[in-house]
Amino acid sequence: MTWLTTAYMLTSTTVVPIAGKLADLLGRRIVYVSGLVIFMAGSALCGMANDMTELIIYRGIQGLGGGIMMPMAMVVIGDVFTGKERAKWQGVFGGLYGLASVLGPQIGGFIVDHLNWRWVFYINLPVGILATVLIAMGLSKYKAEGPVKFDIAGMATLTVGVVSLLLGLTFGGDRYPWGSWQIVSLFAAAVVFFALFVWAEKRAEEPILPLWLFGNRTFTLLNGIGFFMSVGMFGAIMFVPFFMQGIIGVSATQSGTIMTPMMITMIIGSVVGGRLVYRIGVKTQLVAGMIIMASAFGLLGTMDVDTSKWTATMYMIILGLGTGLVMPILTLALQESFPKSELGVVTSSSQFFRSIGGTFGMTVLGAIMNHRSSVLLDERLMPKLEALPAQAKGLVDRFADMIHTDPQGLYSVLLSPEAMAKIPAPLRDMFVPVLKQSLVDSLQAVFWFGLAFIAVGLLFVFGLKRIVLSDRAEAMKPLKQAKETE
Repeated sequence: MTWLTTAYMLTSTTVVPIAGKLADLLGRRIVYVSGLVIFMAGSALCGMANDMTELIIYRGIQGLGGGIMMPMAMVVIGDVFTGKERAKWQGVFGGLYGLASVLGPQIGGFIVDHLNWRWVFYINLPVGILATVLIAMGLSKYKAEGPVKFDIAGMATLTVGVVSLLLGLTFGGDRYPWGSWQIVSLFAAAVVFFALFVWAEKRAEEPILPLWLFGNRTFTLLNGIGFFMSVGMFGAIMFVPFFMQGIIGVSATQSGTIMTPMMITMIIGSVVGGRLVYRIGVKTQLVAGMIIMASAFGLLGTMDVDTSKWTATMYMIILGLGTGLVMPILTLALQESFPKSELGVVTSSSQFFRSIGGTFGMTVLGAIMNHRSSVLLDERLMPKLEALPAQAKGLVDRFADMIHTDPQGLYSVLLSPEAMAKIPAPLRDMFVPVLKQSLVDSLQAVFWFGLAFIAVGLLFVFGLKRIVLSDRAEAMKPLKQAKETE
């Protein structure tokens, strides 16, 4: 099942910067429609899959289309609007994205329960067809002037480098040990192909990701903010439901509902932030949003075995508000700082670095969680396991192995409602308090590290110069001119 997520993540993340550049070269409409068609084809194939291997392959195709579409909506908003209107509509888009994140799992669950899992994929077809027609009719044929030259070497080296990096981050500490030859080889391949990518970009006439962008302070800092914000945010999304299951005792399905209030306040933050930014400025709003996010992580880091469901939900509501104030503004600030000829590249870069940050966050914070849990369980649980009668040696050996290789799995097994009901009361009283306290202490470490990543992002915000939001449509600016003032 993990490969279903990994396949989509690999293809969707890798293609984002390529799609952004192609949108600048070929025009928004053809790239957007192509993404929709590929996504619909992948969805149809997923619905017709006969086994897990086919489903994984088709999810990769679906992710390819999804990755092409991902930055296009924001690019189009950047084309059509400037200044106040651009800020407002990007806030609305952020709100709609959050709403879809709330409704999607609910609708998907309903479809699986009342129809068939295949319809989770088939439902994309009528919606996709309607979207394709509207985009084909509504978007202009804007494209760059002159002959189109593709950066094939850049595309190839970037693809291999990103895939190697993401596979290393995904499998490290999970499928293979961090020091294994498989993981070391993947990271080595990533370094080599990223170096080749830099070499190719220096020689390309139309580079996929122009290297001069990284010399622009605004570009580098805004994408750094997005990266570190995503590291922390995805950690919270991943581990707060785990807290709900292990400490509060709700089911896996019920634990996911804690995301709904967070998404609602993220919607509110996006919509309000889209209107507020023109009054208080980009930098002030980013500072406010990051401080709110940092406060939420600080509160999450105080949760213990007595924390209620409603308290945890309130902390996630605060996190959602801060996230909503920040996310759309990062893209807005990039678009306002570069000319229309670079809009596809800079917009897709924002999504690309946030996606990489999310994967990095889940990996690093997951490793912190596992290491902290292994140390605590070895100190607290192993003595109790070793004190059990000799007849329980098989069970002791199994749990001892899980402590060092899969502590999260051990929590899931022993703290699930089903297991709690089956464990005899004396054993439950002996093990459960130790397990819960170790889980809480480990999660606290995760949230404090998440706070540290948010704090780094906040430092990046303080490094920004003032970004002027345009009040009306402007003529195309020179290629490398950023609207950056003291």
